[in-house]
Amino acid sequence: MREPDDRLTSVLRPVRGGNGFEEALEQILQVVRLGLVPGGERLPAERELADRMGISRVTLREVLKVLQEEGLVESRRGRYGGTFVLPRARTEGEDELRRRIATVDVEDTLRFREVLEVGAAGLCAAHGLGEDGAARLRTALAATHDAPLDDYRRCDTLLHLTLAELSGSPTLTTQYAAVRATVNDLLDCIPLLVRNLEHSQQQHVALVEAVLEGDADGAREMMREHCAGTAALLRGFLT
Repeated sequence: MREPDDRLTSVLRPVRGGNGFEEALEQILQVVRLGLVPGGERLPAERELADRMGISRVTLREVLKVLQEEGLVESRRGRYGGTFVLPRARTEGEDELRRRIATVDVEDTLRFREVLEVGAAGLCAAHGLGEDGAARLRTALAATHDAPLDDYRRCDTLLHLTLAELSGSPTLTTQYAAVRATVNDLLDCIPLLVRNLEHSQQQHVALVEAVLEGDADGAREMMREHCAGTAALLRGFLT
């Protein structure tokens, strides 16, 4: 099993020279929006973050300053100090949802997500996961079962991100992390519906079973159905 910080490799990568600040900001925003570092926990040390993204610590501090001004992180001094992710307040309501979708092509985002998710599930089932990969997937599924309601979406995200990572395509994983961060921004505006979560969990179980049994067609079909449910839920709050 990998250490938790290694999950950040799905998002953090060397940035291109011309847009260092902007790309670094985008990547750390994804870390926060995907819940890769949960609220209340500390981001990796500045030196590690700067090394991973290939930027100077001066540039990194500028990025962290912006995130602090936006109320996403806070800096703490002392022996146990560092930069900590602040718990993310849920912002429910149609007005906020419509404000956010004004800058997002929702249909394109949902379709791209479906392509990536269905492809990842099919790849995992077709190629097999091996003992370590299967254990990671089972652990991620178990976390969704045990998650309290206010932490469910983060655990759900990590389950899906685990499937993307296990597909064996770093490019797919990177693209999925980006699109899922956008989807999470929209989902944060609508309420968590217990009946919907129960149905989602049933689909998660069936999906993981199909992947572990090597049933590629079944895994793809279950993931397609699962994505369609999320899309229908979002559309329902938009109409």
